[in-house]
Amino acid sequence: MGTSDMFKEVEQNIKVERLVSTDLTQEDREEQVVTLLQLRPTSFDSFPGQDRTKENLRVYVQSAKTRGMVLDHVLLHGPPGLGKTSLAKIIAMELGVEFFQTSGPAIEKPGDLAGMLTALPKGAVFFIDEIHRLSATVEEMLYSAMEDYFIDMIVGKGVTARSIKVPISPFTLIGATTKVSSLTSPLISRFGIRERFDYYTDESLKQIILRSSRIEHLNIDEDAALRLASSCRGTPRIANRLLRRVRDFSETAHSPTITKDIVEKALLRMEIDSCGLDPMDRRILNTIVDQYGGGPVGIEALSYSVGEERSTIEDVYEPYLVHKGFVVRGARGREITSKGRQHLTLV
Repeated sequence: MGTSDMFKEVEQNIKVERLVSTDLTQEDREEQVVTLLQLRPTSFDSFPGQDRTKENLRVYVQSAKTRGMVLDHVLLHGPPGLGKTSLAKIIAMELGVEFFQTSGPAIEKPGDLAGMLTALPKGAVFFIDEIHRLSATVEEMLYSAMEDYFIDMIVGKGVTARSIKVPISPFTLIGATTKVSSLTSPLISRFGIRERFDYYTDESLKQIILRSSRIEHLNIDEDAALRLASSCRGTPRIANRLLRRVRDFSETAHSPTITKDIVEKALLRMEIDSCGLDPMDRRILNTIVDQYGGGPVGIEALSYSVGEERSTIEDVYEPYLVHKGFVVRGARGREITSKGRQHLTLV
């Protein structure tokens, strides 16, 4: 069987899904039990990319350790899949303290948060992912916990109800969010350290791919790693996911090394282009050009034309298209740029 036939065979066996989604897929969660835990960097030095954010945090952590003080509360914000959780764990490791993790949706009522906070040992790092999804009542309990290390508890009912202050151990709250605009001003003001994550460069993603390959005992040459990096939408989570898929093609082709040729053939079969755009990304761009003369077009009309929910276009597809300079958003709607038009002629 020839190489091209083997690529066709493995294509049929791959589950159809949006491979360039920044959300965790079911396979990601299953791999996380064993492999992804090994892929996570364990120190600032082993964390590639995000140099400005990383170096700032290194200074803050070292200063806190030198003074023997608890690190100030940290807010990490930016697009999903860029390593906010990994960096939060690294902060705890560098501080030499315990790490506790939860998410905004998991804390349903103030009592849940109170139980978590009272159990924290001194100096611990308490990480809340998707912190923008905390309810208002839960968020309000955080205010006194973050500022003065106590929580207000209501005991009793009716006329006998009273508020008591319960002290908690000093701790560092690290909040992560993809929607910093959804956070209230009172909550944001209580974070002394605020750092934004940006999309990774191709060179940083290449280093991530090479590191992941070593951990997973895969052979990939540097040209192949750089080619794969260019299609990862600036996101390590996507890089590791696409590496697993390219591995599938390489194994089926009986190639001991993942080469640039294999990467290009695999990405072609998966319909992911050189900038990481998938069929829906390109459909959005083509729709703006073909049906609306390049724009501007309102989000509702665009949503109807491509058959996708407005919120999905705004939250999932549009941010990267805007980041790449393929689409601009204005008061009258979305327009494709000359760069976006040029990209369509190349794919």
